[in-house]
Parts: sequence; structure tokens; C-alpha cells
Amino acid sequence: MKLPFIKMHGLGNDYVYIDCFPKTTAEYIAKSDLSALALRVSDRHFGIGSDGLVLILPSKEADAKMRIFNADGSEAEMCGNAIRCVAKYLYENNLCREIHMEIETLAGIRALTLQIANDIVQQVTVNMGKPIIHSSSILIGNDPIGYTSVNMGNPHAVFFRDTLPQLPANTNVELVRVHENKKELDLRVIERGSGETLACGTGACAAAAAAMFNGLTEREVIVHLPGGDLLIQWKTDQSSVFMTGPATEVFRGELNTESHVY
Repeated sequence: MKLPFIKMHGLGNDYVYIDCFPKTTAEYIAKSDLSALALRVSDRHFGIGSDGLVLILPSKEADAKMRIFNADGSEAEMCGNAIRCVAKYLYENNLCREIHMEIETLAGIRALTLQIANDIVQQVTVNMGKPIIHSSSILIGNDPIGYTSVNMGNPHAVFFRDTLPQLPANTNVELVRVHENKKELDLRVIERGSGETLACGTGACAAAAAAMFNGLTEREVIVHLPGGDLLIQWKTDQSSVFMTGPATEVFRGELNTESHVY
């Protein structure tokens, strides 16, 4: 079988997307080992190459459903960059022609607003939900290292430092530097299951929310990631964090499902 796919990225955080609305594709995906498929397509030497696999599925509760698998085959609850790309695909391929849409994830339903120009999605604003925040510390040798724990539908450990301490596996980690103007952050993200990535939407929200929670920034910041910038807003009169950024389609193709490279 030739399995159609779309390669898209949000600020360089790239995934292989599979549209599961067509019956033939849906039937193939339903009987597939999705972890193994994610491993295969994510391999940058023997596969397509990506930070993971995203399935775009019908939903009984929203306009569509998104499932995300990391490059190591593990399933993630939510991805801020991926959900913007899903919204772009839905709109531009006539699966949902609304500028306000809802997408179901393992972290719950997320509301999105699309900015359109010449019938092309330019930017997407995502209601990322209410962050759950608390301060923590980890013992490295004899030294306690403080960090802020933030859950944005998936868990993050935010460190306001330049170097990465040794942490348990399966942890999303953000290394943050706050600009003097208190309106910008520099951010590095190490994603569980994928390693360091060029961008992470939930990570950017977690970092910004942690900075705001600790009084280090204003309530609207630009987060500078290696792949580009995201606007993060967390107004004092709103419980939810809002993220705005681009989504880009790179190319489309077909995966030969009968070809085994391992």
C-alpha cells in the first residue's frame, strides 16, 4: 500500500502527518502498530525524518482529533506546534473551513483561531488551557537545583539557567534566559521521546507561564526558540495561556508500507 503523508513543521518542530479521514487510510492505521510506524517515519536516515508522527482523525466531540507519537514511538498528550499544523491542514484541505475550530487531544479539546490571507493560513492562536504550576527542586550531588514545574497538558520542568542538570528520563525540560526588558525569553527545549528540538509550543507556554508566575516577565512575551518566535499571552483576567505562531507545509508524498528498512 502507498500511504499518503504530509510533512509540516511549526518553527522547525517537524512531524509527519497522516490524514486518516479517507477510509482506506483509516483502515490501515486502525490495524497498524503506531509506535513502530512512528519510529520508522521519524528516522532521518532510513525514514522520512521528523520529530514524530501525527494522526489527523475524525472526532465525535470536535472538528478533528489529533494523536501524537514521539520519535521514539511513545505517545504524547499534546503538542502546540503540531496542533497549529493540523488546523492549517484542516482549513486548506476543506475538512473544516471555519476560522474558529476545536481539535481533540489526549490533553482535552483545544480551541483555535486562524488568521487567513489569500485563503492560506498564516498564523494560528491556540487556547492552551490553564497551566498547573508549582515550585520544585532536584538534588544534583549535594546541591539543590530549583525549577518550576508546569503542566500544559503535558509536564515540563523549567530551569532559569543555561546548563542542563542530569534529570530522569521522560522529562520535558526548558532552559530559559529572561531578557532585561521582561518582554522576551530565549528558550532551549529537550523533549521527552525526541531530544532537543528547534521549537516546542507547550514548552514555550510552560516557560512563559513559569516566568510570569515568578514575576520575571510581563504577561505577554515573545519566546525566541532556535526555529523562530512564538507569542505567548497569559492575561491576569484569563485562566488560559494563549499561543500564536505559524505553521508550514513542506511537502507531500507516499510511504511504501511494504518496504521494511530495519
